[in-house]
Amino acid sequence: MLPRGWADFGRQLAIWFGFLAAYQLARGLADRNPPRAFQNGLQVIGIERHAHALIELTLQRAVDGSQLLATLASWTYWNSEFTVLGLALLWVYLRRNEAFVNFRNSILLANVLGLIGYVALPTAPPRMFPDLGFVDTLSDFGGLNHGSGLVEVASNPYAAMPSLHAADALIVGIVLFSVCRTRWLKPLWLIWPLWVWFSVMATGNHFWLDVLAGIVVATIALVVVYVRPLRFVRRRPVTA
Repeated sequence: MLPRGWADFGRQLAIWFGFLAAYQLARGLADRNPPRAFQNGLQVIGIERHAHALIELTLQRAVDGSQLLATLASWTYWNSEFTVLGLALLWVYLRRNEAFVNFRNSILLANVLGLIGYVALPTAPPRMFPDLGFVDTLSDFGGLNHGSGLVEVASNPYAAMPSLHAADALIVGIVLFSVCRTRWLKPLWLIWPLWVWFSVMATGNHFWLDVLAGIVVATIALVVVYVRPLRFVRRRPVTA
């Protein structure tokens, strides 16, 4: 069942969980300045208002009008970044192993770039501005909220810019589209990042500028991991 044996599988688990542990530690150190995070959040709101594009409120109203849509969006927010991402990595490792290393490296690089953004630009998410009409739609979802024990320990409340939900969903969608051989699943993987982007905004956890920044982060990671090595191989002189 394991394409490279137990030793390699254990090594991949060590790399991934070691990175997650270091990432969570560093992410926890990036939320030490709440006033700055709120100031940056207000600046993002100001930019979007100036562009007449404060679309998060419109998306939230759409979710508020449908219990099914609210549940699906909330489920997507909680599970896209860990459950779906983890299962996608596992499936690619087991079934499309030749594509795994680049997939893994793209995710790791995107998250490192995101962490730099959290440290340099801590930003409060929309849900922290209820006076401006934003709602935390996750507060009653599954009995969890952002202030509950495990969620509070495992998350940085000011990690809105860039949106790693948006970045990782884009990488997952592109990679799974390219390696999936089932025709009807291919378009679903192309739709996946669009649905995640909608969900993170509709639940009040990201501004569209956060999502845009996440798309930029994912694009940089994909280019570095996939495009540059291809150019290097093409430019190498052919030897006998």
